[in-house]
Order: sequence, then structure tokens, then C-alpha cells
Amino acid sequence: MSELTEEGEAFTELVLEVFRLNGLALAAGDRLTEPMGLSSARWQVLGVVEHAPAPVANVARLMGLSRQGVQQTADALERDGFIEYLENPHHRRAKLISMTAKGREALRRVEGRHALWANQLGAEMNPRQLRAVVNGLKQARQLLEKDASASDEE
Repeated sequence: MSELTEEGEAFTELVLEVFRLNGLALAAGDRLTEPMGLSSARWQVLGVVEHAPAPVANVARLMGLSRQGVQQTADALERDGFIEYLENPHHRRAKLISMTAKGREALRRVEGRHALWANQLGAEMNPRQLRAVVNGLKQARQLLEKDASASDEE
């Protein structure tokens, strides 16, 4: 059995901390979005298609989520009137997710609540330290993406 190096131990601690942070961030997102009839998952999808209509597969890829999970979320958003499906000129079967006026209004309200929340919590940390953490997380994500690509090629 292999032993963890100091670097391996630090990377493992990072991954475990990200798992904990993810759970807390999703719960906070659910609290921020609940008054608008949304959830963290719904917020993520709306945030992607806010800029332009996109197929489910593109949303999933961009957010690092499963296509099936995004499809279920999009279907729920459509049932509740936050998005609509449009014909995709580039693909006959893969419809585009497009925001409705109701979706835009809900997203604007969530963004306002998010700004207050993020400003309050962000004020309790050093901005330089926060940016260093973000850069470290980006580097870890890129390493994991590289590792996943190498695994896919095997």
C-alpha cells in the first residue's frame, strides 16, 4: 500500500475541504434562492443560459455537472415557467434552454440577495487571501481535468 507524501496529504486535505465547502455553499444557495422558487441547481442553470440559449449538454459541460442532472433541472424549470425550450438550428434533437421573463426576474432577485450575502461574508476575509485561494482552486481543478482527460484516453 502506498503512503501519502506531504504533497499528497495536502492535496487530500484540499479535496476534503472542497467537499465540505460545496455542501455548505449549496445549502446557502438554496436559502438564497428559495423565496424565488429556485434552488442552487436551478440557479446554476439559469446563470448559464442568462447570456444566451444553450443545449443541456453545453450547460452540463460548463458547470461540470451530469447531462442527465441538468436535463432534470431544466425540465423542472420549464414546468415552473422559468425557461422554455427552443429549436436548435445546429441540432435537430438537442433543444436550446432559453430563459423566460419569469426566469430573468427570479435571477435578478437572486443576484441582489447574493450580492448582499457575498459582500457581508467577503468583508470578513482579506481580498488578497481570497484571490490566492481562488487561484489555488483553479490550479487544482485544471490538474483534475488533465487527470480525467488522461484517464479517458486510456
